[in-house]
Amino acid sequence: MLIKIGELAKRTGATVETIRYYEKEGLLPEPSRSDGNYRLYNEAHIERLQFILHCRTLDMALEEVRVLLQYWNEPDKDCGDVDALLDEHIYAVEVRIKKLMQLKQHLTFLRQKCVSSAPAVSCGILNALADNSCHK
Repeated sequence: MLIKIGELAKRTGATVETIRYYEKEGLLPEPSRSDGNYRLYNEAHIERLQFILHCRTLDMALEEVRVLLQYWNEPDKDCGDVDALLDEHIYAVEVRIKKLMQLKQHLTFLRQKCVSSAPAVSCGILNALADNSCHK
């Protein structure tokens, strides 16, 4: 069964632009071409694209996806490096969560600077942003 790029996009939820980008990046193998020069994709393309898209929903970088695809392509290879990659990704997520929690604290503090409507000149939020007191 061969399908065109629009059908691949529909089946996977990816955009045509995303599919072309993954091809350009070498994550998705180049498809065969029809007599009319249309890209023709097979079941392996669908499975691989779904794998890539799932990795991306987990916020994995393209380089991480590339590494995971290498292991997916070599099912007999030891997956210790996959474990390490995921551990690093989890750590990076934890760091981002901490930074986001700090950001939330700053925003909450900033929001408390202004509790009612007032002229902009006396707005606690604007003044705290101007004098950087929201980061203290």
